[in-house]
Parts: sequence; C-alpha cells; structure tokens
Amino acid sequence: MSKVVVLTDHETATGFRLAGAEVVDTTPEAAQRELERLITEGDYGLVAVDTGLIPDPQAATARVMRGRDLPILLPIPSLKDAFNPNTVDAKAYMGKLVRDTIGFDIKL
Repeated sequence: MSKVVVLTDHETATGFRLAGAEVVDTTPEAAQRELERLITEGDYGLVAVDTGLIPDPQAATARVMRGRDLPILLPIPSLKDAFNPNTVDAKAYMGKLVRDTIGFDIKL
C-alpha cells in the first residue's frame, strides 16, 4: 500500500502532523533535494508539496519522474502566500482558493 507524505516548512508542518499526516519539514534550500529523495527512496503514492518551497513540483522533478507513475505530486498552496505583504486581503486569497477548488463560494 502506498503512503502519503507532505513536504512543507517547519511552521506549517505542525498542523499537518496534528491532522495525522506524515510530514517532512524542510527549508527552501533543501526542498528540491528532499523531494527527489522522497520520489526515489520512498514508497509514496502521493507527495503533497508546499508551493512556498517548490512553486511547480512537476517541472522541478521532470527528470527524476521520467518513467515513473508514482508518486503523484500534489502542489498545495503555501500559507505564507496568504499573509504575504503583497497580498492585500488574506480573506479574499483564501476565498479564491476555496472557489478554485470546489467551484463556488462558501460564506458564513
């Protein structure tokens, strides 16, 4: 059975661990190396990659993934993007993520 792992930064890793996910926390400098290690050494079926570390995981690992079906690389939005000084409204940013994911707005 294939496993699932999340590649993210130290701050975000805690939330994923609390949710029960296997996590590899890393720095932006080491993220590429860690992702390639997860692809080649692990028996992972899904690797969720924080886009704050690697914006386009598919492009970054095209050479390593050549000829492989697994793992599936799932880019997940970085929380740092929501609170980036260039992002004016964090609530609007998160609303856009929900809208893009499920196709409509949820208002409480």
